[in-house]
Amino acid sequence: MKLLIFIWLAMLDIVPAGQARLRQLQPRDSILIADQIEYGFQLDSVPDGTALRLPDFSQASSDTLTLVRGWQLDTLATLKVRQPGRKDRTLLHNIRGSIVVAPFEEGTYQLPPIPVLRGEADTLLFEGLQMEVKTMPVDTATFVLHDIKGQISYPLTFKEMLPWIGGVLLLAALAWLLVWLIRRRQSAGGPDARKDPAYIVALRELEKWRGDKFWMPEKQKAYYSGITDALKTYIEDRFGIDAPEMTTAELFAALKDAQDLPADLREEVREVFECADFVKFAKHVASEEENARALPTAVRFVTTTYQSTLEEEQKSENEL
Repeated sequence: MKLLIFIWLAMLDIVPAGQARLRQLQPRDSILIADQIEYGFQLDSVPDGTALRLPDFSQASSDTLTLVRGWQLDTLATLKVRQPGRKDRTLLHNIRGSIVVAPFEEGTYQLPPIPVLRGEADTLLFEGLQMEVKTMPVDTATFVLHDIKGQISYPLTFKEMLPWIGGVLLLAALAWLLVWLIRRRQSAGGPDARKDPAYIVALRELEKWRGDKFWMPEKQKAYYSGITDALKTYIEDRFGIDAPEMTTAELFAALKDAQDLPADLREEVREVFECADFVKFAKHVASEEENARALPTAVRFVTTTYQSTLEEEQKSENEL
């Protein structure tokens, strides 16, 4: 038999208050090892504002009987009672106080009495109870030892996999939508979406080289390269000639049969290209007259050939 001894301070004016209460927190017909037991008292008709001092059982915890939870006071009911000769009512409380213990060894435990100091005058003493702790009975005649089984693995069901499948499909849909939006934006804002006419592009490029600051010897190579490159790009689009890949001689041999290009203008543009070749490849320094004539000649070439194209388009529309 195991006896549990709790150490508490003796107090004066001890008044018997009945037995303590013992309640299992697990709904069983007996107390088993490691069951948690609520042990405490119930005190009725306690006037409102009454101070209660409870014993300290924390030092009595052992390996066989462990204190799981300290004191807890619960109000079960509150009554309003009118005292004789007084108009106001007094509040009376039914209070339950308890601790939670757990036994870890089979046997009989003698639980200690519970002294409760009420106010400053008297001590209420609740008698301790005995507690029988049992173990699960084992039938030694039929008991057979078995190996410890591993963890059971259950097959995945379609219901369990459905959220994962939905997540993958949603992710794939979002990725497809993102790619579609990027391609649409690229196609909407690409180089061919709102392409300016070739003569506008050429005149815009030629305008960058306006001014005599490019006539200095160290800048002439960039000046003539910019003018001739803009003209070659325009000629390629306007006349369908692969001008960027041709030499000056090849280019003007191809332009010889262009009927909407006046011969005098063609010769002037040829002189600009030839001067550009000398500046770029022969370290020639162009004169101020050549520099001043290069850009206007290039602009007149673009506007003249564009005007002829515009007149041909208007003539075709009138015939229709």
